[in-house]
Amino acid sequence: MDEIGELPLAAQVKLLRALQEGEIRRIGSTRTTKINVRIIAATNRNLLTEINDGRFRVDLFYRLAVGVIRLPPLREREGDTSLLIDHCLKQVNAESAREPGWEEKPITAAARRLLLQHSWPGNVRELLNTVRRATIWTRGKRIEASDIQQAILPGVVQQTDNILNLPVESGIDLPGLIEKVVQHYLTRALEIADGNKSRAAELVGLSSYQTFTNWMKRHKIEVSV
Repeated sequence: MDEIGELPLAAQVKLLRALQEGEIRRIGSTRTTKINVRIIAATNRNLLTEINDGRFRVDLFYRLAVGVIRLPPLREREGDTSLLIDHCLKQVNAESAREPGWEEKPITAAARRLLLQHSWPGNVRELLNTVRRATIWTRGKRIEASDIQQAILPGVVQQTDNILNLPVESGIDLPGLIEKVVQHYLTRALEIADGNKSRAAELVGLSSYQTFTNWMKRHKIEVSV
C-alpha cells in the first residue's frame, strides 16, 4: 500500500477492522471471507505528526509498524548522490540507445557539482528526470553545467529555500521558527527510535529520557499510545 498516510480516516477504520478480525466482506455480500495477509506500506509523511493532528489512527499505526524501515531523503544521503547520478545517466542512455543518431553523453565535473549541490526535494525521481531533461536537450556531446541549470525546474529551486536562507529584511518570526524546528526533530527522533525516548534523547543530543520528556512538554508535543 503506497502512501498509507493519505488514507482517509473512514478507510483506516475498515483496514484496521480487517486486520484485527482477519476477515472481510465484499460489497453487496452478506458473507465474510477469511483473509491471511501481510501489509507492506509506505508513506512520505511523518505518521506520528499525523497522529498528533488527528489525521491517522494510532491503533492502526501500531498495527502496521512492525518492521519499520526508514529511508532518509536524498538530501540526507550525500554519499549516494554521485552514485545515483551515474545510475540515472546510464538508465537514460539505455532508454534512448535505439533512437536514431543517439550518442551517449558523459557529464562534466561542473555539471556534476551542480547536481550534488541541489537538495532534491523530489528525491531520486526528481534527480532522474533532471538528468533525463539535461541529456535530451543538450546540444553538445557532453552534459554541461548550463544544461543542468536549465534542467532543474525553477519552481522546485524556489521551494528548496531552507530555514537558514529566509529574507530577514522582510522580518521573520524567530521564536516560531525555533519552535517548529524543535517540534520537527523531537518528533522525528521519536519516530526513528520507535517510541523509545531514551534512544530519541541520544539522537538529538539530550542527556536523558526525562530531559527529552520535559522538552516534549515544553514544546507541546503529544504522542498517543
